[in-house]
Amino acid sequence: MVNEGKILLQALISEKATNRQENQNCYVFKVATHANKLQVKQSVEKAFNVKVKNVTVANVKGKAKRLGRFEGKRSSWKKAYVWLKGGEGIELFESV
Repeated sequence: MVNEGKILLQALISEKATNRQENQNCYVFKVATHANKLQVKQSVEKAFNVKVKNVTVANVKGKAKRLGRFEGKRSSWKKAYVWLKGGEGIELFESV
C-alpha cells in the first residue's frame, strides 16, 4: 500500500486551473506517477477535509530539450483534476 502523504505532490496554480476552480469547483494537483484515482480521492479528502465528487488523471509527457549540442528530456509526471461536491472548497486556494 502506498503512503497517502506521498500521493499529492503540489497544487498547480495557473490561469487555466484558476478558471476551472472558479467556474467548475475543480482543483488541479501534481500527483505521484503511481497514484490512481481512488488514492488521489482519499488523499484530498483526508488532507483538506472535503468531499470529492470526481477525479480525472492525465499523464503529462516530458518535453525533449537541448542546450547547444546536448540533448535531454524532462521527466514525465501525472496531473489530477479533482471536482468537489457543491458548497465545498479548499482554503489554500481561496486565500491566493
